[in-house]
Amino acid sequence: MRIFLAFLVAMGSLVTLGDAHCFGVPQNPGRPYKGCMKNGKLYPFGHIERTEDCHRCNCRERVLDCCSLFHTPIGYDKENCKVIFNKKRCDYDVVQKDDPSQECIVYSRVG
Repeated sequence: MRIFLAFLVAMGSLVTLGDAHCFGVPQNPGRPYKGCMKNGKLYPFGHIERTEDCHRCNCRERVLDCCSLFHTPIGYDKENCKVIFNKKRCDYDVVQKDDPSQECIVYSRVG
């Protein structure tokens, strides 16, 4: 049973290493500032390793292309566990509802 559980955890980890959720935000090319606006903050042209809301982006004159640095948990014990976003780590913590100091097992995530 332990080997099977280890296998499930390993496979779940591989799934989470896949592509994150990505999107593009069109920019107004006639604006007077130099960079891209996202959630009210101006980011410089070029590569942005991490935004305030946990995305990795590339800022160009016409578009801001971003991908999330996190994967949303979908496979876990929803009856006994809850999901909390950890902005410092740019990831979700899945913890027990009655004891948040105890982590829950996550079987799958989506980006």
